[in-house]
Amino acid sequence: MQVTTATSDALQRYLDLASDQMKLTAENMANIDTPGYKTQEFDFANEFSRALGTNGLAVPSVNVHNVDGLTARPDGNNVSMDREGMQLAKTQLEFRAGVSLLKTEFTRVMDAIRADK
Repeated sequence: MQVTTATSDALQRYLDLASDQMKLTAENMANIDTPGYKTQEFDFANEFSRALGTNGLAVPSVNVHNVDGLTARPDGNNVSMDREGMQLAKTQLEFRAGVSLLKTEFTRVMDAIRADK
């Protein structure tokens, strides 16, 4: 038996997006020496709002785009390890917050089940 709530479903989507953000950041870091590679990102808040609007349907893929305004090296690559390190730290904090909220939600559900007995 699977027990979910609207909050746990939203937090699942939040954690999925945080995971996608970590993967994209890792991809940017892995391509630091690839000539012509452009840093990619997506708007986390916009994608989360879009994911919440699916009403339980399959979540659409994330809209990834190149980051404008970064300084490119002579080989055309514009990845900055400082920027990506900060992005990774930010996303890790967001992920930890999501996990903490999900634990709280599961505790709330379990308390409601126990109270019903």
